[in-house]
Amino acid sequence: MTADPSAALPAPRLNVASLAAAIAAISVVGLGLALSIPLLAFELDTRGISSSWIGLNTAVGGIATILCAPFLPDLVRRFGAGPMMMGAVVLGAASLLAFKVTDAFILWFPLRFLFGAALCVLFVVSEFWINAAAPAGRRGLVIGVYATTLSLGFAGGPAVLSLVGTSGWAPYLIGAAFFGLASIPVMIGASQAPVIEKEGSRGIVSLMRLAPAATLAAFVFGAVETGLVNFLPLYGLRRGLGDGEAALLLTIAELGNVAFQIPLGLVSDRVDRRKLLLVCALVGFGGAALIPFLAIDSFAMAATMFTMTGIVCGMYTVGLALLGARFHGAALATANAAFVMLYSIGLIAGPVTVGAGMGVMGPDGFAFTLAAMLAFYVLVVAIQLVRDRSAASIP
Repeated sequence: MTADPSAALPAPRLNVASLAAAIAAISVVGLGLALSIPLLAFELDTRGISSSWIGLNTAVGGIATILCAPFLPDLVRRFGAGPMMMGAVVLGAASLLAFKVTDAFILWFPLRFLFGAALCVLFVVSEFWINAAAPAGRRGLVIGVYATTLSLGFAGGPAVLSLVGTSGWAPYLIGAAFFGLASIPVMIGASQAPVIEKEGSRGIVSLMRLAPAATLAAFVFGAVETGLVNFLPLYGLRRGLGDGEAALLLTIAELGNVAFQIPLGLVSDRVDRRKLLLVCALVGFGGAALIPFLAIDSFAMAATMFTMTGIVCGMYTVGLALLGARFHGAALATANAAFVMLYSIGLIAGPVTVGAGMGVMGPDGFAFTLAAMLAFYVLVVAIQLVRDRSAASIP
C-alpha cells in the first residue's frame, strides 16, 4: 500500500471551537514550559548544584513521560480529555511553585517527576484532541498551525524570562500563571473534546510496528532537536564564534521551526505522508552533512541551519498527522501516547549521542552525529516503502 490512508476517509466538519481550545491551551503551556526549564536550571545553579546533578534532575521529567504515557489512553477514556487536561494544568502550576519553596534538593526529584507527568498528560491529551478533531483533508494544516503556535510559545518563554529575570518569585508566578491561563480554553472547549468510547485492543508496541514511519519520526526528531539545541552554540564557539554570535545562530535555527510547519502541513494533506517524512529526513541529512564544510560565520551556514532545522521539525508535524490518518478512537490515543513517549526517549538519547560524537570526532562530530541519526531514519522508511510497494504488486 503506497497511498496515504487518509485519502479514503470522509472529511468531517471542521470544529473550529474545539480545535482552537486545544491549540490555545497547549501553546500557553509551551510558553510556561519554555520559561520554566531554564528557570529551574538557573535556580539549581545558584544553589550550588553541579551541572551533572542538574542534568540528572532534568532527565527525571523525561522518565516521567516514558512511564506515564502508556496509561493515558485508558485514563482519557475513563475521565475525558477536558478533565484530564484541567488536572494536569493544576498539577503543573502547583509543582512549579513548589520548586521555589523546596530547599532540599532530594525533593526536587519527585517534584520533577510530577511536573514531567503533568506535561506528559498535557501534550498527549492535547495532541489526541487536535488529531481527533481535525478533518482528514485538512489535518496537516491544522497540525501545522499547532506546531507553529507551540514553537512561538517556546520562543516566547525565554524572552519573558529575560524581561523579569530569574531571581525571586516573579518568574515562578508568571510561569504558573501561564499554566492557569491554559485552563480557560480547556473549560471553553471541554464539552466538544473527543471521547474514547471503548478500550483499545492494541498496545503501544504493536501500534509502533503498524506505523514505524510516524512513531520513529518522533524519536529521531526529539534526538536531533535536543542534540542541536544543546550543542549548536558550543559547536559555534569551538569553530571561532563569540558567545553572542553562537546564540544568534541557534536563534536562526529555531526560527526555521516557526517558518516551515504550516507549509509542510499543507503539503502533507496532498501527498503520501510517509514519502514526505522521507524527504524531510533526507533534507536534514544533507544539511547536517554539509555543516562542517561551510564557513561558520557565513550566510550559507545561517541559511542551512534555518532550513535544516525547520524541515526536520516537520517530521513531528507530518508524523503526528500520519497517526491521525491511520488510527482512530482508543487506537489514536494510544498512538499519540507512543509518539510523545518516543519523542521523550529521543530527548534523552540526543544530547548523550551528540556529546559522545563530539568527544570522539571533535567539533564536527556534532554535525556527523546528527547526519547519522537522520540517515538511520531514511533507511528504515525507505525499506518500509519498498516492502509496501512489493506487497501491493503481488496479485
